[in-house]
Amino acid sequence: MKTTRTHNLLAAALAVALALTANVAQAGEIGHYAPGVPNIRDFTVPDPGFYGVLYDYWYSTDRLNDRNGDKVSSITVGPAPGVKRGVNVDVDVYAVAPTFIWVSGWKILGAKYSAYIAPSFANSSVGASLSTETGSGRSGAISSEFGVGDLFVQPLWLGWSLTNWDFALGYGFYAPVGRYDTETVTVAGTPFKTESPDNIGLGYWTHQLQGASSWYPWADKRMAVAGALTYEINQQKEGFDFTAGQRLTLNWGISQYLPLNQAQTMLLEVGPTGYDNWQVTDDSGSAAKNPGVHDQVHAVGGQVGITYIPWLVSVNVHGFYEYSATDRFQGQSFGLNISEKF
Repeated sequence: MKTTRTHNLLAAALAVALALTANVAQAGEIGHYAPGVPNIRDFTVPDPGFYGVLYDYWYSTDRLNDRNGDKVSSITVGPAPGVKRGVNVDVDVYAVAPTFIWVSGWKILGAKYSAYIAPSFANSSVGASLSTETGSGRSGAISSEFGVGDLFVQPLWLGWSLTNWDFALGYGFYAPVGRYDTETVTVAGTPFKTESPDNIGLGYWTHQLQGASSWYPWADKRMAVAGALTYEINQQKEGFDFTAGQRLTLNWGISQYLPLNQAQTMLLEVGPTGYDNWQVTDDSGSAAKNPGVHDQVHAVGGQVGITYIPWLVSVNVHGFYEYSATDRFQGQSFGLNISEKF
């Protein structure tokens, strides 16, 4: 019952730079990696060959939380003492990432060697909308044109396969090629620099390390208990003396394949899934506000999909509900992912 498994990193299209000027409700960078995008089995290396994956992602929220996890009703923007403004959160983000994966026949330390590239495109981003809310007090519902997000490249992705286990290790980086700019905003007669509300890219490089494993109770891999840890190391943001703190993300899920016909050529995949994302080090630089405040978010959801073995095509949908968040948005997301082996 083995089937195509692919990896996703749409993250670049979904996490963008945050403004550094709000005081009471100041939110920090939420990082490049978007934990609500991958499928449950996406973190381990598939069989050798070429794969194409189309990741579609929607995120919406009407809630911004403070450092205590409470809903924010107003924020203070601008240089001290700043001006208090009401918060009217209405964020709807759509992003898409066509991802191209190559799994070679080479072995390194007994592992399959593979690599992939993931450009991204979006109408906005979760981080850009957060920047609009917290940086200048303007509504996160400000519309923007569909454009290019940051680029993710993973030149090293190693996979070890055993009868009841798969393990993977990878290194990748995010290149700040997405739309990114700054602007000057005047509050109470005082001008200050913030990020443009139509940004999609973050404006900085990120190095990413990821380790993953999947345990299969049965040798035919009909069920997988999967987990992955992703660590982000951020570089200085363009236009600001600011470096976002490092981040750690846990993705988890249980995937079960169920045959839909006697020949077992059509498989239904179902299972619970979730993620936990933490900022683990302080923000740094003279532009860092409240550097000791670390944001985090926790979500739970489910996945259902269809795989057609003769064509090696999979279609999966999943949804996540963020049940807890501090110093950032708290919302819900939906994903539609299509993959094929060529």
